[in-house]
Amino acid sequence: MIRKIIKIDEEKCNGCGLCVDACHEGAIGMVDGKAKLLRDDYCDGLGDCLPVCPTGAISFEEREAAPYDEAAVKKNMLNKLKKQGEKLPCGCPGTQSKTIQRDRGYNNSSANSNENKSWLSQWPVQIKLVPVNAPYFAGANLLVAADCTAYAYGDFHNRFIRNRVILIGCPKLDEGDYSDKLTAIIKNNDIKSVTVVRMEVPCCGGIENAVKKALQNSGKFIPWQVVTISTDGRILD
Repeated sequence: MIRKIIKIDEEKCNGCGLCVDACHEGAIGMVDGKAKLLRDDYCDGLGDCLPVCPTGAISFEEREAAPYDEAAVKKNMLNKLKKQGEKLPCGCPGTQSKTIQRDRGYNNSSANSNENKSWLSQWPVQIKLVPVNAPYFAGANLLVAADCTAYAYGDFHNRFIRNRVILIGCPKLDEGDYSDKLTAIIKNNDIKSVTVVRMEVPCCGGIENAVKKALQNSGKFIPWQVVTISTDGRILD
């Protein structure tokens, strides 16, 4: 049948992967560092992927294509969720939720030590692993950070982790969309504020977009801000 479907210009594609996260049907994947339409019957032709592409590599075209198969899409997404669940290290101590007590009175620049002390107050920190109803979310100021930011910005603990609960991730390396997990966390807990810390690179837009979507889907009005770190370790905004 002739229908509207997306078209990806590989010359313009920079491999950021934002379109993969935006496509909830699983029609787009990364092949050799470029976005590719994997199956015509997974594409619904609505174009949720278009606005997230930073280079304008995605457009619509009308051509002969298999009809959209909603049943196949649902089956594919269920299989992906099942595989993700199988990959989780069930029972691993690294996934067990715990609160870490810190003395709020200590000074990281103490003359008695050259060591910068940690402000991490909970475990785990990876978005994929953190329990939705972990006790440390009660009344929390939430920090959602791209994992590279802690390496790029030298004073990350003092400036961002202090007095916040942190979740980290990389939208380019992790499978799936963070927005569903973040929506559940915000919706089911008394989150006081959300701070997003991302790198200046385009692929980091995925983590910012996931938080925006989660806040919208939660139905809550929560103060939030975005801080961008340059690749040479400066705060840009």
